Amino acid sequence: MAQWTSAVGAAQLARLLTSQQDRPAGPGSKRPPAYRALADGIRLLVLEGRVPVAARLPAERELALALSVSRTTVAAAYEALRSEGFLESRRGAGSWTAVPAGNPLPARGLEPLPPEALGSMIDLGCAALPAPEPWLTRAVQGALEELPPYAHTHGDYPAGLPALRSMIADRYTARGIPTMPEQIMVTTGAMGAIDAICHLFAGRGERIAVESPSYANILQLMREAGARLVPVAMAEGLAGWDMDRWRQVLREAAPRIAYVVADFHNPTGALADEDQRRRLVDAARSAGTVLVADETMSELWLDEDLEMPRPVCAFDPAGSTVITVGSASKAFWAGMRIGWVRAAPDVIRSLVAARAYADLGTPVLEQLAVNWLLGTGGWEQAVDLRRGQARENRDALVAAVRRELPEWEYEVPKGGLTLWVRTGGLSGSRLAEAGERVGVRVPSGPRFGVDGAFEGYVRLPFTVGGAVAEEAAVRLAAAARLVESGGNGAAAESVRPFVA
Repeated sequence: MAQWTSAVGAAQLARLLTSQQDRPAGPGSKRPPAYRALADGIRLLVLEGRVPVAARLPAERELALALSVSRTTVAAAYEALRSEGFLESRRGAGSWTAVPAGNPLPARGLEPLPPEALGSMIDLGCAALPAPEPWLTRAVQGALEELPPYAHTHGDYPAGLPALRSMIADRYTARGIPTMPEQIMVTTGAMGAIDAICHLFAGRGERIAVESPSYANILQLMREAGARLVPVAMAEGLAGWDMDRWRQVLREAAPRIAYVVADFHNPTGALADEDQRRRLVDAARSAGTVLVADETMSELWLDEDLEMPRPVCAFDPAGSTVITVGSASKAFWAGMRIGWVRAAPDVIRSLVAARAYADLGTPVLEQLAVNWLLGTGGWEQAVDLRRGQARENRDALVAAVRRELPEWEYEVPKGGLTLWVRTGGLSGSRLAEAGERVGVRVPSGPRFGVDGAFEGYVRLPFTVGGAVAEEAAVRLAAAARLVESGGNGAAAESVRPFVA
């Protein structure tokens, strides 16, 4: 029986390999042999998760033709991968990707770094901050006091606790968007909300339009749901959406869903203005596309003089086009897995009905904790604390990167938790791999794109500050030197423990 579970075509693999562009070799530097460069490229794709483990690779002759290289080059590359444990082969079954014993399986999302690794590794992979104490403890204590009446029930609330649904609805109403509790469903984080929406509206093979770049974990969720992703390029810098491109995609591709992050976009940090929001809602309505607006970052404005635009759903008064997703994870704490959906009542009823075959409901204690925060004013004070922490981290990280890596390019966002950085011609995938060797974990640009886009970028979150931010920039500079020199030896730079 064959050991592979999926297959990668020659044209697809060639396209992914072509996307890996390194800075041109400098004086005195040596290009690796063609077979070595090919082997390194495939290994990086496996480590990035863009080529799955146990994926059958194309035959040597097919790949040689697609890459316009000799079959000998491909054969030598495959042999090098086999010797390193990244490829297995059997006569009659072909060759398929693998990972060496002891290596973690790659993930295409941004999984958190295990806590035991934090002593030697600075984690820039996860855009989430520690809990804003003492508000987490107070919220849990308040929830425990409210728990006894709920403990006498079965505990399953598929639509969410009525008290929390009312509280969330009232907050939308206070923002100028009249909302009833029947328009709210509480979910297990924003990921749970978007997963439920995708299953309801976009069956396998349906098109979903996404910003390019977009949030890596959501892209992977949609891929695994069998969606056909249609990327729509963002405008340059922090300018938000390119409305000409959006109108064209919605008109020609007619996607069932469009997923957008209008408020401090992840990863670019862009903030869409009111005119862009109005025009996108109008275009989606005309195309019959459901517009899913992720506003999990909306409360994380960092510049004091910033006037926030109205929510995307404010431009859909009939409620027929926009579905809004919110969450406590970014504004409060990622460990508080509480999210919500705001939509028309009939959509909420359909989502709730479908939930019987998913997770049945969201944990009661966490819902009570968020309800306590929203009802006592603790939420506003906790989020204000969060803003101050993110602002200090942003400024420290930007200053450190500017000092250590002056050739890297970026625009500083006015809010959110991420900095989108052009790496001066270096491969983001190679920087991520080198970073693991020098003690800094950073996600490369292709994780946020479709089909290998954004190889020349990395995303840096505002999760570390002070001396840790300075050390992170020093380690990123060391990783950049490794990539520039073409160094592959693990001993080229060593990881040293760092304690803040």
